[in-house]
Amino acid sequence: MTRTLNKTFANHGVAWEGIYGYNQAVKVKDVIYVSGQLGHDHEGVLVAPATLDANGKPTDFSGMEQQMRQTYLNTIALLAQFGATLDNVVEETLYVLDVDAAFEVAGKVRKAVYGNDFPQCASNLIGVSRLAFPQQLIEITFRAVLPDDVTV
Repeated sequence: MTRTLNKTFANHGVAWEGIYGYNQAVKVKDVIYVSGQLGHDHEGVLVAPATLDANGKPTDFSGMEQQMRQTYLNTIALLAQFGATLDNVVEETLYVLDVDAAFEVAGKVRKAVYGNDFPQCASNLIGVSRLAFPQQLIEITFRAVLPDDVTV
């Protein structure tokens, strides 16, 4: 007997969801798994895109804070589709092109979006050599858990 897993999905409606073929978030039982989020607007246009050099590598990381804030706003919108908020987040992983630039703004941004001087989740900050889009500086994945009495 094959048993199927009951999954609920959420998306932003941006082009790359269909191009790549994935969902932005998947809920299984009481856990929400959020795919790597980035700082794009409602049309899928990257906020504060980095300036690139002749080789297509970012040369300016001053947009890190704006991209990070928008990434959290996009995550808030996804979580809301499941009746969740950032209060439900138990783990986040920030993937960044420049660890120093990210670390410089992460404390301020995270404290503001979580509304807490010590956001109540585990957090990882990892430097990487490339992200999905050349002008992208940050991508964040999340895991959130719903209380037993929430169903969506």
